[in-house]
Amino acid sequence: MTNEPTPDPSPEQPLQQIQHSSATARIPDEVGRGVFATAVIVLHGANEYTIDFVQSLARPNRVAARVILPPAVASQFVFALEQALEKYTASYGQPPREPRPPQPTAQLQPAPEQAAAAGGGGEAGSPAGGQPAQSGGQQPPRPVPQPAPIADIYDNLKLPDEMLGGVYANMASISHTASEFCFDFIAQFFPRSAVTARVYMAAPRVPELLGSLKRSIGS
Repeated sequence: MTNEPTPDPSPEQPLQQIQHSSATARIPDEVGRGVFATAVIVLHGANEYTIDFVQSLARPNRVAARVILPPAVASQFVFALEQALEKYTASYGQPPREPRPPQPTAQLQPAPEQAAAAGGGGEAGSPAGGQPAQSGGQQPPRPVPQPAPIADIYDNLKLPDEMLGGVYANMASISHTASEFCFDFIAQFFPRSAVTARVYMAAPRVPELLGSLKRSIGS
């Protein structure tokens, strides 16, 4: 058996590495205006991360942009976002915390004997006969809020059909002002890179984005 020399690449099929720059990426008109997001949902599979940027300013909440990132790019995006937040903090201080509306207090369902006591004039959680519980007695456990199933979340989200497949990006560029961050997601393909999604988020929301990405990548 003889080893035949490997033929040279055909002139019609050049092999070369293409260098890209985010500064020269083309920005289509329909993408350049960008979308504003107030929340984010991060999903992941074996080969990609899906970032759904959500607008929750009016009902129904809707997915404003869906971006698909390869795992390596998702990790690089987390690192770049950490650096961007460090630069923001150095210039403007920590992003301000947004006020949160008061959350309703979850109520524990009474056990049958407690319900009977309550129905007989005693206080819920008191022994039968309405006697107060001992001050040193064990307090009932506080309910732990559980995250809603992902299917229920998407049942209450408007996800347009044309957005189901999302847009692909293998690079991201981050910029910011004192009040907001701008994320340009870029597809680097020959002959020219192009911005596939532009998303704006208020500065106080960006640490939440970083936390969601870290939890998803670390899981």
